[in-house]
Amino acid sequence: MTEDGKKIVDEGEVEGVNPTFATIMAKHRPNPWGKGHLMLYALASICFLNSTMSGYDSSLMGSINALENFTTYYNLPTKGTTSTGIVFSIFQIGQMTASLFVWIADWQGRKRLIFIGAAGVIVGTIVTATARTLPTFIGGRFLLSFFAQLACAASPLYLVEVAPPQYRGTLAGMYNTFYYFGSILATSAVYGSHKHLSDNGNIDWRLPLWLQMVCPGFVSFVILFFPESPRWLCGKDRHEEARAFLVKYHANGDPDHPLVALEMAEMVDSLAREPVTNWRNFFDLRVLFKTRARRYRTMLNFTFAFFGQFSGNNVNSYYLPYLLTNVGITSTDTKLLLNIMYALVGYIFATAGARMHDVFGRRKMLLGATAGLIISLAIAAGTAAGYVQTKSQVASSASIAFIFIFGAIFAFGFTSMQPIYPAEVMSNDMRAKGMGTYKLIGGCAGFINTFAAPTALTNIGYWFYVFFVFWDCLEFAFMYFFFVETKGLTLEEMDDIFEAKNPRKASTDVKRVRFRTVLKEDGKIEEEIRSV
Repeated sequence: MTEDGKKIVDEGEVEGVNPTFATIMAKHRPNPWGKGHLMLYALASICFLNSTMSGYDSSLMGSINALENFTTYYNLPTKGTTSTGIVFSIFQIGQMTASLFVWIADWQGRKRLIFIGAAGVIVGTIVTATARTLPTFIGGRFLLSFFAQLACAASPLYLVEVAPPQYRGTLAGMYNTFYYFGSILATSAVYGSHKHLSDNGNIDWRLPLWLQMVCPGFVSFVILFFPESPRWLCGKDRHEEARAFLVKYHANGDPDHPLVALEMAEMVDSLAREPVTNWRNFFDLRVLFKTRARRYRTMLNFTFAFFGQFSGNNVNSYYLPYLLTNVGITSTDTKLLLNIMYALVGYIFATAGARMHDVFGRRKMLLGATAGLIISLAIAAGTAAGYVQTKSQVASSASIAFIFIFGAIFAFGFTSMQPIYPAEVMSNDMRAKGMGTYKLIGGCAGFINTFAAPTALTNIGYWFYVFFVFWDCLEFAFMYFFFVETKGLTLEEMDDIFEAKNPRKASTDVKRVRFRTVLKEDGKIEEEIRSV
């Protein structure tokens, strides 16, 4: 009994950054295998297919560039030069251009922008797969990357907003793991066509280009039947539709679940204070910088966009065949097989990492992964130098092994969070424009990598690794002092974190609260939450 004579039905103690949410999860956690959650997983799995586009392209170009039929047809050099960099980096140019149009997601909705992007990829694929000249091929790649970027920007935006807060890192984080699924499809397609069709004209490299439309084609057929994001619906004053979404997909159909009331109240309050973009302010970027808290959010968005593309990972994915040549691997078949293995290893570790971000938290995972990147790149550089100087087969094998270890660590810590963390740290009214600028900054970093890498690898070899060792050390220090933790918070609850004097410290300041359920004299149940 309480001091005032009420009967205590239940009581306990929980820890969390947000005590209300932590208490709900302790007492009323929805069944993750309930009907609503299973339906949400099915919706998300379709969105995951959009992520295959970037992975497919990166491994496709790295693989077909190793095919003699492809380089001969377009009169490309067998070693990395500026012309090779243009063929590769036009994808980043298309991405940067498309990032200026991500605001359409606030105007027309998340799912409509996904449809526009997926349908446009089909057009770009047709142009590249039928191109007879190099300029036409490059133009097709621009179209393909432009529309792929629209779909790839809107998809994590949609997933972050529809995912339940307790599983947001896992569900939305799974999106980017399908980058490797696309990579596996591409490398397998090139290997198979080269193995069996290389004597039939140019089909060995044109067939993999045609297959680039399969996943986005499927998405374009079904995405318009999906429910819209509840936060976008709230922003358009369609509150009942938003609440119906939360009841169905977050609470497994229970309209009285406390999580529904919490999320709905937070969304309505946040969007009432800061409405989403409308036609009058599509290009007004002041929303990203007008307060100290917003500048901090944008700073995290920008820096993680750069880190995600400029940690040494793009060099490995696009130019793995060149890296292998530098350590004595010259067989085309061997290069293609190792490309497939690299993608498969990445897919396995990225999938595991997506779950761990909700277990260990974003900060710990990113810091640990960055430390691993520094160590693996340093050893890869040392063993590559050993091979260059001694032609030792042991040094060559060790260098390849640590290139793979680097890829596994990056996939585990970074891949699932690349499009998710930048969206999480944005407020509702900033998110669409924030994801556009995120893609723009990431595209710039990727462009620098893919344009400069072939020349750098040809001219300085393993010293290119050394550069990234020192760069990744700077990344680690920056993350340690400034990156906030987003685990265990709803998107709206992060508003208080960024208003704090030290957002990084506020995000890791765990509170202990005691909760109890009491039976009042009139027979009604009452929840009480007290700080410990």
